[in-house]
Amino acid sequence: VFERFYRRSALGSGLGLAIVGEICRAHLAQISLHDGDNGGLRVRVSFIAD
Repeated sequence: VFERFYRRSALGSGLGLAIVGEICRAHLAQISLHDGDNGGLRVRVSFIAD
């Protein structure tokens, strides 16, 4: 899902999580994917506090 143009459905361009993943790598942040409370996907991004 973090690859550019990965799409599970026909909607969207498949760039969103690839961009988020690059930002997380640049800032040494952790990213994790979870089931959403009402279906769908929940994405959690955690940054290290200085």
